[in-house]
Amino acid sequence: MRRAVPALLILVLWASLAAAAIVNVEFKFTPFTGDPAKDDHVQTVAGTAQVFINNVPVAAQEVRKDSVPVLFEDREIGPSVWIPMRSAGAVVRKGKNTIRIEFEPADGKAAYRAQLRWASLLDEAKEEREPGHYSGTNQDAEGVDDKKATGKVVFEREFTADFATDVPWHHFPAVTALSDEDKERLTAMLQERAGWFKPDFAAVYKSLAGKQRIDVGAIRKAKCLDTAYKAGVRVAAPPADQVEFVTTGNPEVVVRRKSGELFALDPKAFERIKGEAQMCAEMIVATVYPPQLVVVRMQNGDWEVVY
Repeated sequence: MRRAVPALLILVLWASLAAAAIVNVEFKFTPFTGDPAKDDHVQTVAGTAQVFINNVPVAAQEVRKDSVPVLFEDREIGPSVWIPMRSAGAVVRKGKNTIRIEFEPADGKAAYRAQLRWASLLDEAKEEREPGHYSGTNQDAEGVDDKKATGKVVFEREFTADFATDVPWHHFPAVTALSDEDKERLTAMLQERAGWFKPDFAAVYKSLAGKQRIDVGAIRKAKCLDTAYKAGVRVAAPPADQVEFVTTGNPEVVVRRKSGELFALDPKAFERIKGEAQMCAEMIVATVYPPQLVVVRMQNGDWEVVY
């Protein structure tokens, strides 16, 4: 009878896992020096980490030199870059995907280690129970890749995201090249978008409609865009010779400035805004005028911003 208990526990655990659904996949990246197997803290390495999802550049994050903790029994390092795929938006496909992280250290000659961790998050905890012991977690399929490096280091990994939303343009053919007409139309789109930022901000409000966690009615009522405009906030699109178009091997084309952020803004103007209106205006401007835009050619031939 005693020998049957472990089999029963395994059966219960298997049934629990079979019922649980994956609702997120998370990746955590850290470049560091030190020994996480022995030390309670390690030092992160200064540099820049670029994140690509399905070959689309989605973020460039500065990593500063700092002391970070080493946590839990598996000696997990506090992450410098954390990427939860459920929050990544339409760049993530339903089904198979790829993430790539490229890290350039500030000191290209110094030796260091870099670590990428991943885990799937379940919609319910998996539990193990036996006399005198209990453990529970909502993480599954955990893994780690640890590399020694000098200079640039690259991590790449496939993952499955059945929780992602499937949209029609995911299935459009890849754009491999842009014509001069395409570039002219996209540059004109930038100029038009910059022109939205003027009273009564109707085009800005229209672009925000349907976006998660944004209450357009409340923003209109607060009039924080009007306040920002009075404080001197303006938006300028780049001249044509400063615009760069990046194909990705997908339907998406990245539109960005060759140097710096896509739309020019004066940070000093935001400093003149007082109270909650400043945070409100900064959030809206960051949403409508991000560092880069990603566009897709729709079936009617028009280009549309998708994220």
